Amino acid sequence: MEKETKKFRKIMGLCFKISGYVLLAAYAVLMIFGKSMFSPMSEFWRSINFFGAAGEFNVILRILSYVFFCLGASVLLRLVLKQIEKLISHGKAVIDLTCSLIKCVAVIVLVFFVLKTLGVDTTTILAGIGILGLVVGLGAQPLIADMIAGFFIIFEKLFDIGDIIVVDGFRGTVKEIGVRTTKIVDAGGNIKIINNSDLKNIVNMTNQLSLAICDIGIEYGESLERVEAVLKDNLAKIKEAIPDIKEGPFYKGVAELGDSAVIIRFVANCEEDAKYQVERDMNRQFKLLFDKNNINIPFTQVVLNQPVTFEEATKFQQKQAKNFVEEQKELSKGIADSENNV
Repeated sequence: MEKETKKFRKIMGLCFKISGYVLLAAYAVLMIFGKSMFSPMSEFWRSINFFGAAGEFNVILRILSYVFFCLGASVLLRLVLKQIEKLISHGKAVIDLTCSLIKCVAVIVLVFFVLKTLGVDTTTILAGIGILGLVVGLGAQPLIADMIAGFFIIFEKLFDIGDIIVVDGFRGTVKEIGVRTTKIVDAGGNIKIINNSDLKNIVNMTNQLSLAICDIGIEYGESLERVEAVLKDNLAKIKEAIPDIKEGPFYKGVAELGDSAVIIRFVANCEEDAKYQVERDMNRQFKLLFDKNNINIPFTQVVLNQPVTFEEATKFQQKQAKNFVEEQKELSKGIADSENNV
């Protein structure tokens, strides 16, 4: 029942939208070709053509003309800006903010046109609004602070729509930067709405490549030098298997001597939105590589049989391993091996 209701609302919304566009198109045709279609002295033409000379006009038709003109101009400008937004990768926040301002300005202009048509002295209203704005401004400082913060966010390019940011521990993709608030969507689809003035301690994860870390344990009895020799011959293949890796993967050495395993670490740089998938792909590829080369990944167990005899590294493998470790240290100098340390 709920799905049917949502579907009905969606259809009705679409119908209203189409009807609105049809009416706006009809109004545009009247404004362009009306001069040749109607007599200049026609009350109907004078009523809808507020650009023409003064004269008798129908108040209702004049108000409807103002409504269609203001809303039509607003819709047209916003459609053009939205098309431009699809063609650019940066500056989407500026376009969204401009669209919001166009909508607000259109409504304000429409209100003044309607009041003027009804014979209201708009000059007096403007003076009154100025005084009222001063009084309201004193009591609406948080709102003004949000608006100013929004402008600084956009024009200082702190982040843009589509960027992945972390705000007070909440990690998500920027969905919208409004005049007053910013909307951030996390991986689960949850939307966090934050006042622009409250956006502090922001970490923009999109500006630079992100670090993907893969820690894998090998058995203590396994020859580390043999493992490193295997890695030397296969790291390039791991990169080929994971196209999302931009730099690496690099072998960073022994990260930890655990209770039941020697933990070795691999790192790679990638785009932030691909970070966790790259880590999963690295886990998979290294597991396949270790299985292929009989390198055991241990798990907690009680050993009841005789210890396994592990393969020893040959002298050639020992030499290869030493060169490989030094080479990897040099290659990965500028890459951190954790989120907080270099």
